[in-house]
Amino acid sequence: MAYKLDRALSKGAQDFIDAEKLHSLLSTSKEDSVHIKEIFAKSAEKNPLTLEEVAALLSIKSEEGTAELFETAKTLKKKIYGNRIVLFAPLYIGNMCINDCAYCGFKKSAKSTIRKTLTAEEIRQEVKALQDEGQKRLILVFGESPLYSPDFIAASVREVYSVHSGNGAIRRVNINAAPMDVAGYKIIKAEGIGTYQIFQETYHRQTYSKYHPANTVKGDFMWRLDGLDRAFEAGIDDMGIGALIGLYDWRFEVLGLVSHAIHLKQKFGVGPHTISFPRIQPATDMNLELPYTCSDSDFRKLVAILRLAVPYTGMIMTARESPQIRNEVIHLGVSQIDAGTHLEIGGYNNKTHNQQLEREQFQVGDTRGLEEASKWLIDEGFIPSFCTSCYRAGRTGEHFMEFAEKGFIQKFCTPNALLTLAEYLQDYASEDTRQAGMKLITKELENIEEGAWKEKIKDNLRKINLGERDLRL
Repeated sequence: MAYKLDRALSKGAQDFIDAEKLHSLLSTSKEDSVHIKEIFAKSAEKNPLTLEEVAALLSIKSEEGTAELFETAKTLKKKIYGNRIVLFAPLYIGNMCINDCAYCGFKKSAKSTIRKTLTAEEIRQEVKALQDEGQKRLILVFGESPLYSPDFIAASVREVYSVHSGNGAIRRVNINAAPMDVAGYKIIKAEGIGTYQIFQETYHRQTYSKYHPANTVKGDFMWRLDGLDRAFEAGIDDMGIGALIGLYDWRFEVLGLVSHAIHLKQKFGVGPHTISFPRIQPATDMNLELPYTCSDSDFRKLVAILRLAVPYTGMIMTARESPQIRNEVIHLGVSQIDAGTHLEIGGYNNKTHNQQLEREQFQVGDTRGLEEASKWLIDEGFIPSFCTSCYRAGRTGEHFMEFAEKGFIQKFCTPNALLTLAEYLQDYASEDTRQAGMKLITKELENIEEGAWKEKIKDNLRKINLGERDLRL
């Protein structure tokens, strides 16, 4: 029997965004240094925050309070995730779309957009180009169209996993696609995906209606809000949420994201695996007045507050941001970034690497290649990580939280990050990057306690140097 989307499933969905409460919290919360220090102390113990506590942090305006906010976020990130920064790349499969989101270069009314869907062979060529740069983790991105059914998405995932160029292999495929029904999610899950990512765009209903016409699928606020609940019901336990910062008050969006995380934790026992917070950027045929732009200084606060609010959730800062902003913000709690990013359909085989906005969803701010980004991270003291071990070992969902809350993530993830960095340095890096990376690996090894575990890590590093690959703990 052919698959048919069942959108009736959202009729009983729970609307967990209490806009009146969120606005009240924002209007009544005042900076109280004593209370805020108590919240910082709670965060330092890796405890998630309540909406009221997040609102209190959002009220911080003083230089002293802001400085302590940043320092607490830095410390907490290092305590949970160590010095790792996970790297990935987005791969846009197709930009056909039945929606008409006012801010998007792929909207159906965009006259300048060049429409394309990659063929199976073109997917393989894109993946080969990505592998030849050293990428190990991808997120596949699809417009919302009947063409991009669960079966089509599943077939795309199979194509990606089938490609092996030299020592290259994509070890984890995440998905950014339209919300599905339970049956659709099950089809996609069967292909061994990692995270399923859905951005609500904005948690403010009136603003959502303003930018998403009611006569489109995306115009249904509750169908989208309930999207990850249905994914959990289908057995996918690794979720990514996000808001497009700049459509509405960034403080409200922070409370919306935290509300979403709390809802998932209460209903399913595990919150989102990642939170993204992209700021709106120029796109083809976009002509908008945006009264809620988020300044660079507020963006730094946003990231630090989210880090404290949801301590065990991965924080993704996208290449929408400039290298300068990424360099400033990455220290405040970010744990994942995309690098070597091309958004145009087929862009990884475009050797000129020039942006072509009519082929892109939006303008990229950081156009550095994977090696340049990796060298930047190394110079900043971070470990560029290509690790996929937790997902392949079944440490997802509630199992991930069991490991994370006991501090095992650092124990496993830092060594695995070092192993994947060593692979990258051997197979893809220039001599300058290789030398800098090996110095970093040596330095990080010094921080690991002597014993059998450290000897196993060193033994795996020796094996990688001799040509073995995909060694993980």
